[in-house]
Amino acid sequence: MKQQECKLDKEITKQVKLDYLLYLPVGYEETNREWPLILFLHGRGERGTDLSRLQQYGLPKLVEEQEDFPFIVVSPQCPLYTTWGLESDALLELLDDVSARYAVDRSRIYLTGISMGGFGTWNLATDDPTRFAAIAPICSTGPTEKVHMLKDVPVWVFHGAKDTTVPVHHAEEMVEKLKACGGNPRLTIYPDADHAGLTPVFFNMEIYDWFLQHRRKTSHFE
Repeated sequence: MKQQECKLDKEITKQVKLDYLLYLPVGYEETNREWPLILFLHGRGERGTDLSRLQQYGLPKLVEEQEDFPFIVVSPQCPLYTTWGLESDALLELLDDVSARYAVDRSRIYLTGISMGGFGTWNLATDDPTRFAAIAPICSTGPTEKVHMLKDVPVWVFHGAKDTTVPVHHAEEMVEKLKACGGNPRLTIYPDADHAGLTPVFFNMEIYDWFLQHRRKTSHFE
């Protein structure tokens, strides 16, 4: 099923209107089952009002090219004048809205993003650590002062060793701080990859298999 452009019929936090791409899995309309959901956060260069820009890489590109992907995928677009790090409330309200409209398994909501979206992944998860079953920040850093909030959340971090935009030591610092407070994160460093070189990571099905190994023991809404 191809992605559809979704325009919210209500304005949410701080009068920010987050339009988004929505992918529903093949067979969604023929079954009564609930589906796992991935929230994908793009990088700085895709901000604006043209949703088609999101399809250049990442999950929006993957689900356009792959016939069957077993997740609902929500890919919001960040307005031009802000960043994901400032829009946690808007993103959480978007998740609430999508979860109410569609057959979402709320114990299997996952989060990933790249660059600015990777920072947004760290930040959003620390703002609401009971929401997500697992997260995967890619070529980014995050709020080190809040990382202890994720000690019970499965985390898989990806980074390129030749990244000069966000040097790899930022990812290593996040991982070490999370380990120090009792977390058990994974870290994968690609020795020859720079900042732009990690977009193919989203086509590695191992990430999504790893996501599906994790489920929130208690629903966020219980």
